Order: sequence, then C-alpha cells, then structure tokens
Amino acid sequence: MLKAIRDVCKHYGWSLPVAHVRTSHVQAVVEAEGKPEKVMNAFKTCAIRALNAARLDAPGRRCWARHGSARWLFTQESARKAIGYVAKGQGEPMALFVADAD
Repeated sequence: MLKAIRDVCKHYGWSLPVAHVRTSHVQAVVEAEGKPEKVMNAFKTCAIRALNAARLDAPGRRCWARHGSARWLFTQESARKAIGYVAKGQGEPMALFVADAD
C-alpha cells in the first residue's frame, strides 16, 4: 500500500513528506495542486488496484469509507504539525514513509 501511495505521488508530481499506513486507515501529508479530495481519491484508486493485484482482498469488496478526512494545510506551521503527527503521533510505527529518511 505504501508503495502505491508513493507511486501515485510520483505519477502526478506531488510531494509526499510523510505517509503512514495503519491497519485500519492511511494518513499522509501531500503537497499538490488542487483539492485534497483529488489526492485522497487518487490514493484510494491506486491502493485498491495494488490490493487487487496482490490478491489481498476479495474483488469488488468495498474496503474504503465513502469519504475520508481531506483537509487543507494553509501554513507551514500547520503542515509541520501534521507531518509530526502522521510520523510520530500514532503509536508504534507500522508502514511509515518519511521523505527526509528516504
């Protein structure tokens, strides 16, 4: 799943400072043109393709919530806080990508 998120960012030319795939959800901070919902929908599309290709889920099963939390980060401070939370604020790291650590 983490590779799928990184691949979609590369495809669209989006900057991905951090992404964290948990057992029940995914959180990421992305610098992109356009609405946050566009990024979220692109992630969902790419991730479901990766799950189906790996045969990790039943074909056609709904594995995503109808929507999700997609919000704007208008200041460097709000982005910094969001990056810190996604990277370190959720307990023991699972599938974690941090751009500076790559």
